[in-house]
Amino acid sequence: MRTLVALAVLLAVGPCLADTTQQHVHDMSHGVMPFDMSKTLHVFVMTEQGGIQKVITRKDGDSDQVALIRQHLAHEAEAFRKGDYGDPGHLHGETMPGLADVKANAADITVSYSEVQNGAEIVFSAKDLHTITAIHRWFGAQLSEHGADATSE
Repeated sequence: MRTLVALAVLLAVGPCLADTTQQHVHDMSHGVMPFDMSKTLHVFVMTEQGGIQKVITRKDGDSDQVALIRQHLAHEAEAFRKGDYGDPGHLHGETMPGLADVKANAADITVSYSEVQNGAEIVFSAKDLHTITAIHRWFGAQLSEHGADATSE
């Protein structure tokens, strides 16, 4: 009887479970990010020094979403400066590519926040190739896992 009940619950809940990593990240993002993923776009740009993570609105003039983006990215930049990468780890998993090395080398990464049109950005800069590569791997994983909610520009 328990097996039948468990099977019935699984069949009822199954369609609600994310089919892909991208859908899982999209569905779970509200627990980490205050803005609406369907109204925003994550942009990950790898640079020679590290990378630029930007979040912008999909529609110009969406002031509510811009305010939420700026609030969140300012908070994240401050956490990253302190070596706290808990939010990305919570959303994407602690084993996501590059994250362990980014966390381990946080003291060697310069993190800066700025507002941009329709959103905000965080710039990550490092001097050693190992840390820059870790940032690139971390960005690549986020880009992949955010799916349609992200671009590399």
